[in-house]
Amino acid sequence: MISRTGHYEYIAREAYPFLIPIFLASVAAWWWAHPWASILFLGLGVATACFFRNPERAIPQQEGVIVAPADGVIAEIAAPTASENLPNEPLVRISTFMSIFNVHVNRFPVAGTVKKIQHVPGRFLDARKSEASSVNERNSVVIGADIGDIEVVQVAGKIARRIACWIYEGDSLKRGDRFGLIRFGSRVDVFIPSHLTVSVTKGQKVVGGVTVIAQYPSPQSSAPRED
Repeated sequence: MISRTGHYEYIAREAYPFLIPIFLASVAAWWWAHPWASILFLGLGVATACFFRNPERAIPQQEGVIVAPADGVIAEIAAPTASENLPNEPLVRISTFMSIFNVHVNRFPVAGTVKKIQHVPGRFLDARKSEASSVNERNSVVIGADIGDIEVVQVAGKIARRIACWIYEGDSLKRGDRFGLIRFGSRVDVFIPSHLTVSVTKGQKVVGGVTVIAQYPSPQSSAPRED
């Protein structure tokens, strides 16, 4: 199995197609227009770089926790009967809404192996709406973890219409590893087994790779003690 742990750069490489033209426009404005125009382009470049920032995070190391896959606000905690790729499992869906001001890099909520990746074309509704999870363009990742299968879904929104997924089926990742990005915000859903304990509430701010969103008994803690 492969463990992909790249994408450590502080500015995600997806920013370059935006930053390079902005930089060239700034230089051109300085030479052939007005310095203030150049400064405006530089300001736009700084804002764009902030949108694509990719900071290091202190990932929780304790056993039995699931972390938020993205920065943002918990938009919904729902209990659908199943997800698209886990149709036979009773699941809870925890949805995180990312604004344009949040970090856009997405992280693995648990350690595990990528069992399936599926891109689904769709609409571009406001990602804060509940129906966005099922009708918007999205990218689903099914993770085989020690507690069973978990699904993470990157959902495009009205502004964010480009999803980047950096991993492949068969990859093995650790909790908190970076696995993708949604340009300019949107929504990330996590489908977890219904017997787990949800640790967040609707409206709560979360930090990707850091905030614990659910807990479960670790294999060590659930094993019988030997006297």
